[in-house]
Amino acid sequence: MSTILVFGASGQLGQCLAHVARERGTAGLHFLAEEQANILNPEGLAALFAEHRPAYVINCAAYTAVDKAEDEVDLARRINRDGVVNLARLCGEHGSTLIQISTDFVFAGSGNQPLAETDETAPISIYGLTKLEGEQVIPGLTERYFTLRTSWLYSEFAGNFVKTMQKLGRERDELRVIWDQVGTPTYAIDLAGVILGIIESQSTAYGLYHYSNEGLTSWYDFATAIFELSGIAVKTTPIRTSEYPTKATRPPFSVMDKTKIKTALGVAIPHWRESLKTCVARLATAE
Repeated sequence: MSTILVFGASGQLGQCLAHVARERGTAGLHFLAEEQANILNPEGLAALFAEHRPAYVINCAAYTAVDKAEDEVDLARRINRDGVVNLARLCGEHGSTLIQISTDFVFAGSGNQPLAETDETAPISIYGLTKLEGEQVIPGLTERYFTLRTSWLYSEFAGNFVKTMQKLGRERDELRVIWDQVGTPTYAIDLAGVILGIIESQSTAYGLYHYSNEGLTSWYDFATAIFELSGIAVKTTPIRTSEYPTKATRPPFSVMDKTKIKTALGVAIPHWRESLKTCVARLATAE
């Protein structure tokens, strides 16, 4: 039985991986919380690799506080770049396959066409920059890797936009939501299924891939769909990004082209609204 180490297991995607693994009966996964496996501790990581000799390493650990990263540059870089260096180096030494999670924030988002893996990166935030730096260090340390860029993650687990909108929609009479940032919501349960599918297929089509759900939407339209599917009656007003200033700049258009992952890895991708229906139904069942 192959051993799979999951770093950042307490985060949203880590919890989704655990859920999907249970549903599929996938064995061999070891979910390591930060206190067990700090990716900034090379000695501790070396001991883990020596003990488990993993076939796969899934890195869900990341600094994801987008606005705070503008002030905590060194910490964001240590986690998003240096931590990846530590894992990739050990993967190279042990022959393990690294599955690294990255982000649409590596793009400036200044265009209006879906972004392919070969398109120029130009991050406009510290978060996006440090995640890109994490991507860039991998190929020099190991040939066995899958880097998956994703966007707008949500699920039944941890804090995310869907759960926040449901909470605020039930508490308030009116919400103002940005309409001039366009992207694709991604159900983290779907992403977890793709990750486990890569492992189960034992694919050697290594490299960089984009994965989100299909379609595109704005944050305003996403929120409207959440309220509609959740049966929440709240007045929703569209606003421009300039009316809701944040410390970090967000890409105005970050819709990713998924042609490569569909053709090279045979991945079938549901539309974002269909996956949102599933998530909302599961959240209702859990209430």
